[in-house]
Amino acid sequence: MTDRFKPAVQILTDYGYDSAKLIPILQKIQDAYHYLPEDVMRFLANELKISPAKVFGVATFFAHFSTTPKGKHIIKVCNGTACHVKGSASIIQAVKDKLKLKEGQETTEDMMFTLECVSCLGACGLAPVMVIDDTVHGQMTAQTAAALLDEVIKAEAAHGN
Repeated sequence: MTDRFKPAVQILTDYGYDSAKLIPILQKIQDAYHYLPEDVMRFLANELKISPAKVFGVATFFAHFSTTPKGKHIIKVCNGTACHVKGSASIIQAVKDKLKLKEGQETTEDMMFTLECVSCLGACGLAPVMVIDDTVHGQMTAQTAAALLDEVIKAEAAHGN
């Protein structure tokens, strides 16, 4: 076994190699790898004695899962009706500009940030809303979004990243 699969083995051990716990196993795998790598999903299928199609089916059915690499920090900007009406488009553009994301690019080259535009974050009363990692920020503007990103960037630089 290569080092690549060590986190997966630990997660499988924690869940008793129980295929009935596939969803929480995939959640932990995604936490460990920041996405669901194809080789790790094949490894899971083999270890859980289920078909790769089942693992891939679950991984691609739920929007929570990602089969493409994501950055260390996940930024979600709501573009639902309330947020859109209150200016979420300018926030999305400010984030793209600050992170120097090109058209169609979601993750920065250094794998530090991923921007996701989502339909609803369930915080319409705080519109427009942006979530950085798991922290909700309401009543955002392009300026406050850029300032929050500056704080994260500064904190990363202080930690040598």
